[in-house]
Amino acid sequence: MSPKEHARRRRQLMRMMGRDSIALLPTAPERPRNRDVHYPYRPDSDFYYLTGFPEPEAVLVLVPGRREGEALLFCRDRDPEREIWTGRRAGPEGAVEHYGMDDAFPIGDIDDILPGLLENRERVYYTMGVYPEFDQRVIGWLNRIRAASRSGVHAPAEFVALEHLLHDMRLYKSAAELRLMRRAARIAARAHVRAMRACRPGLMEYALQAEFDHEFRRQGCEHAYPPIVGGGENACILHYTDNAARLEDGSLVLIDAGAELDGYASDITRTFPVNGRFTPPQRALYELVLEAQLAAIDRVRPGAHWNEPHEAAVRVLTRGLVRLGLLEGRVPTLIRHEAYRDFYMHRTGHWLGLDVHDVGDYKVGGAWRVLEPGMVLTVEPGLYVAPDARGVARKWRGIGIRIEDDVVVTKDGCEVLSRDAPKEPDEIEALMAS
Repeated sequence: MSPKEHARRRRQLMRMMGRDSIALLPTAPERPRNRDVHYPYRPDSDFYYLTGFPEPEAVLVLVPGRREGEALLFCRDRDPEREIWTGRRAGPEGAVEHYGMDDAFPIGDIDDILPGLLENRERVYYTMGVYPEFDQRVIGWLNRIRAASRSGVHAPAEFVALEHLLHDMRLYKSAAELRLMRRAARIAARAHVRAMRACRPGLMEYALQAEFDHEFRRQGCEHAYPPIVGGGENACILHYTDNAARLEDGSLVLIDAGAELDGYASDITRTFPVNGRFTPPQRALYELVLEAQLAAIDRVRPGAHWNEPHEAAVRVLTRGLVRLGLLEGRVPTLIRHEAYRDFYMHRTGHWLGLDVHDVGDYKVGGAWRVLEPGMVLTVEPGLYVAPDARGVARKWRGIGIRIEDDVVVTKDGCEVLSRDAPKEPDEIEALMAS
């Protein structure tokens, strides 16, 4: 992502904030994994959206109207000795030169500099509760200003959650963001194809996960979330991540795995037969889920509201469950009483972007949000028949199926970003037989 893109976002945010305000946005702290080993570092998504800055121990400050520069970054100073051990640092000079900041200071100087930036501002945009330690520092800076009120300065009188403005911005993806998300989806789709080709009875679930590890790393990506590789009954566990069982002949495997590229996520689920051939009951349920997904994708268009894809999927699934004998009754009544939830217990999608479950309100003013161009969402209906489900024919039990794609709303409909991952049952069987 170009530094110009981040600068454009900062300017847009400051226009919405107004000239008498200031915004504070720390990045995420490093997290210990065990003893003196840390988890691989990932910046806070809001911070990264506005800076592109990948290092820990950094704080972005936006000061509209400041003559010396409106976008300031506090970050780690250069330290040749530490950089031998832990890698290169941009330092304040690099923050200006390479990341487009107007001004930058060592993070160690923040207690001396930031109170002066807060003075005489009317409003602070800052989201409390995300990083409690930083919350306490902000409170301390404000108390210092209040204590100096006799000198003629005043502390900001109003706190506003920054997410109210920023998360609405993030909901609408720019052309640059969509280019990244298309590529992340293509990479993930290739990994799903690799897994289909590699799959065979007797393989371990983690061996299929390794196909994703290989494809993602060779393309410079990470997993966007812990992958789900659920064979047989494990597919009925919605967030199964053990990925440690043997794949059995005659069963299905559900893989929910997406790539993260420069912070942006893809999120794709495919379900396919371990031995390359659907059994008749598996195909019947699979084709029902696919029909529901296609009906839901058809409702992703400008002017439709957020819940329309879900409603479309529920109608198709409920009709199909009645047709196959898993539910009995009139379809409208079953939908009204949510009888389908015995087999379909989650919703049909979520926003997608820098976070897998990306930011953005689903309702506005109590009504479902209207879809607009640039919004990206997943469409992921499924059916899960528990292995011990009562009143269900044995042939259906233990079958779990989900089909998930990444979809962007366009000016005249939608685009499926993850279309390179096969999902037609005949296409899957042909691929696995090749």
